Amino acid sequence: MQNYLIRNARIVNEGAITEGDVCIKNGRIELIGSGLQVTGCREINAEGKYLLPGVIDDQVHFREPGLTHKANIYTEAKAAVAGGTTSFMEMPNTIPNALTQELLEEKYSIAARTSLANYSFFMGTSNDNADEVLKTNARRKDICGIKIFMGASTGNMLVDNFLTLDKIFREAEVLIATHCEDERIIKRNYEILTAGHRPLEPKDHPIIRDAEACFESSFTAIQLAKKYSTRLHILHISTARELQLFTNMLPLEEKRITSEVCVHHLHFTADDYERLGYKIKCNPAIKAPENKAALWEALLDDRLDIIATDHAPHLLEEKQPPYEKAHAGLPLVQHSLLLMLHYHKLGRISLEKIVEKMSHAVARCFQIENRGYIREGYFADLVLVDLNSPSTVSKENILYKCGWSPLEGFTFPATITNTFVNGHLVYENGRFDESYKGSRLSFSR
Repeated sequence: MQNYLIRNARIVNEGAITEGDVCIKNGRIELIGSGLQVTGCREINAEGKYLLPGVIDDQVHFREPGLTHKANIYTEAKAAVAGGTTSFMEMPNTIPNALTQELLEEKYSIAARTSLANYSFFMGTSNDNADEVLKTNARRKDICGIKIFMGASTGNMLVDNFLTLDKIFREAEVLIATHCEDERIIKRNYEILTAGHRPLEPKDHPIIRDAEACFESSFTAIQLAKKYSTRLHILHISTARELQLFTNMLPLEEKRITSEVCVHHLHFTADDYERLGYKIKCNPAIKAPENKAALWEALLDDRLDIIATDHAPHLLEEKQPPYEKAHAGLPLVQHSLLLMLHYHKLGRISLEKIVEKMSHAVARCFQIENRGYIREGYFADLVLVDLNSPSTVSKENILYKCGWSPLEGFTFPATITNTFVNGHLVYENGRFDESYKGSRLSFSR
């Protein structure tokens, strides 16, 4: 493996920006300093560019196995590294659902052969596999967590049996990540809207999957977690109302209940359904503008802990009406860091805060070993960014297998120029070196 010396970078790390050099040897960061004198390294002049720890995305759907007509681990991990995401955690609602330890390991085997990024996979939960799920306790060091869909999902993954929920929350010794929407409230809202016999429209989605459905489900999960002191992480918070459930009064390491916000809930609002239609249909729904404003406030004051994507690609023909057939989910992993850099340019968020929420906090929240920071001895998962080189999303540069993005035509103020995964320069100015694959994430538990 080639060794590297990155010179004169503006290093964004641990709440500060400093100028210096970073030496990468044998896959790890060997030295950080100024005017480093080392031999046997390829030098990269990073003058004027910013060096960030690689993004760690704790929620993606890469669709393999079973849904590979729209995405697979190879294509989506490739898109991820082009966008500065060096590690991902993938969800279990593939086909078959990852509801056994054996099925879960099959996904790890695929990633080991094909993923250009580092990887981990959540164990899936159904109403009747609690004993299988709890086998994950013995594997806490090499599996990111348990995923529970407390709302509609693919296949047999809606968990609405209270006895199952109670058993898993009581006995789980690893992090539980939840999708929180109350299915009863969703069905009630749907029946009310369809009683008038008019065709449903994209703008009806946040009325059907409303703030009440999110709040009631999140509240239930939190009550269970508090009852048993479970380590709970609630994914893709989308409403102002839910924010009262979270605190910024504790350091992240001391929180037993943490939360995530996704880039699409920070960027789009319900006003965008008129322009983008079902392209931005997702669960939980993108809601009214006041929710976006509240999410930003909570992100910046640390009630929300992590920024992620919930990257969920579908073919464009799968996103067409009628409402009931238009699939929920949108592809985002190639553009999440660039989108946050757009908001940095607007003055909404600092570079230090972007790094904290997309790298540092994810590593701390999941207790990921030796990643998420620019530190000597850590794996060299690094991203070089040019903030003076705008880039525009177009069909020609979209790497998702589905071939589209809700951000097409959008111009970011920055470009990702280099991405290192485990010290390997996998992406450089539009070119890929696929001679090394990513590694399985490990956890300090």
